[in-house]
Amino acid sequence: MTLRVAIVGGGPAGIYAADILTKSDVDVSVDILERLPAPFGLVRYGVAPDHPRIKEIIKALDRVLAKDEIRFLGNIDFGSDVKLEDLHAYYDAVIFSTGAKADRDLGIAGEELSLGAADFVSWYDAHPDDAPTWDFEDATSVAVVGVGNVALDVARVLAKTADEMLVTDIPAQVYQGLAAKKITDVHVFARRGPAYAKFSPLELRELNHSPNVEVIVHPEGFDVDAHAMEHIGKHKAQKMVLDTLANWVGRDEVGKPHRIHLHFCEAPTEILGVDGKVTAFRTERTHSPLEDGNVEGTGEFTDWEVQQVYRAIGYRSEALPGLPWDQRNAVIPNDEGKVLDLDGNPIPGTFVTGWIKRGPVGLIGHTKSDAAQTVAHLLATTTETAPQRSPEAVDTYFAERGVEVFDHTNWVKLDQHEISLGEPAGRIRVKVPTRDEMLAAGR
Repeated sequence: MTLRVAIVGGGPAGIYAADILTKSDVDVSVDILERLPAPFGLVRYGVAPDHPRIKEIIKALDRVLAKDEIRFLGNIDFGSDVKLEDLHAYYDAVIFSTGAKADRDLGIAGEELSLGAADFVSWYDAHPDDAPTWDFEDATSVAVVGVGNVALDVARVLAKTADEMLVTDIPAQVYQGLAAKKITDVHVFARRGPAYAKFSPLELRELNHSPNVEVIVHPEGFDVDAHAMEHIGKHKAQKMVLDTLANWVGRDEVGKPHRIHLHFCEAPTEILGVDGKVTAFRTERTHSPLEDGNVEGTGEFTDWEVQQVYRAIGYRSEALPGLPWDQRNAVIPNDEGKVLDLDGNPIPGTFVTGWIKRGPVGLIGHTKSDAAQTVAHLLATTTETAPQRSPEAVDTYFAERGVEVFDHTNWVKLDQHEISLGEPAGRIRVKVPTRDEMLAAGR
């Protein structure tokens, strides 16, 4: 018989797992269940629209979805349209790969006045579940907290002009929102020194490519001590980042209309505000007398006059109905992908991969090895136990509940529709922004 596997989550982690399953020596049939009508998760809704190079990954992922052994079933919400016990009735094993969409907290006073990077990214990537507008509140100067690629994306989109984004896939509502902003200065803050920045070298260099945005690396806090030198000696990518930053320190400004300021050794301590509006962002200068870049406060505080604060210190996964949850680490408890119950015992036929398994760390490509580990355990322990095994039984289940399943054929129609929207302006595509429009375009 054919091993039946359901994967909940249609992003890179889930698609990589499906690909590895179909390349194994086992005869398998895989259904990928995705909450949205469109697949690709983080690549479609988490990568900045002015990074088409990264979005090229979609072509490879789409080839996986086109395999005969794989079905894409979109517009299905786990927890309301289908539950874990239902999936176990139709599949021998279930893999959860739902990723991470919530923002981590700063843990400082006044944090309720801040804005989440994940929310902002979802807005400019036209996620169908998020509001169509974004209020920049007439801000001219804003703060971004974080030193990862998401912080760079957020800073770059905040600083660039709306017209620069017209070559991307953003819909009209996002362009209009960006055109309304008045931001001239974006301040990016890092708690540690430049040797410990988590930027990718290429992403950092791209920050300097806009004809309208000047990147300023402030020399205050740009410290590289013996511990830092030892660190970059072990991490080639971070040495490349440090070299780029060092080349930018103290260079002459050329008078571009928008600026991104990079501040190192400045720890967030408080967001100040009046009547619910941000008036300043307070930081404490740090130094790192310890190994591994751990820092201590110096007691020297600075209030930066900004009108908005964006926190970009990492994403956080959210609990799934009917599954155990590790609240501290924000993951489903597991042993190398095997989901564990509250007593630490594996739950038969239940697995995880991606950020819901290990937390939101690593680049998109890192999910391949992660998926391989999970799939290896699945194939080693799973037997054909599902009482209802046919794809037709699954289709009947959703039809009886009135769920409008959006399959790969529907996605291809939606994909072609978005491409056609971009053609008049010479753009690769224009993203359809709402769920109803996506469903209509794919029918």
